[in-house]
Amino acid sequence: MADTGSPGGESLLFLTDEQLRRGIEAMFFAYQGFTADPDRILAERGYGRAHHRAIHFINRRPGANVNTLLAILGVTKQSLNRVLRTLIEDGLVEARVGTRDKRERHLHLTEAGAALETELSTAQRDRMRAAYKAAGPGAVAGFRQVLEAMMDPEALKRYAALRDGGS
Repeated sequence: MADTGSPGGESLLFLTDEQLRRGIEAMFFAYQGFTADPDRILAERGYGRAHHRAIHFINRRPGANVNTLLAILGVTKQSLNRVLRTLIEDGLVEARVGTRDKRERHLHLTEAGAALETELSTAQRDRMRAAYKAAGPGAVAGFRQVLEAMMDPEALKRYAALRDGGS
């Protein structure tokens, strides 16, 4: 069993149940910290994490149609429609009629939506930047590899499509 040189001499070839539990607990607490600032900002407006995800991916793919957003998020049309209806009514998202297909609606953030997206993502980028800086470049690549290895195959496909074709 090779030692990776990690603190505590933990080997990546074999981890005990206790080491895995510590990793699971670290993930829970890290996620809690990662979502704390956005959750507070969203709660002030009466929104939840589903609204955040929609805003994030509309920002990443301006002009995407509803079907594209459904594929990215992997949610039902009904749940996405509830979220989009609220964001449109509140003036954060606009649905523009397609130029080639009038049945399509292309989603764009409004100025207010872009401002909210910036506020939400800045909080998360600041936290992630500080963590990456503290952990070092090798940990950044390793962390991303671990996250990708934990994704279900369909989620990995959606993620890879965004990563490879995203802005």
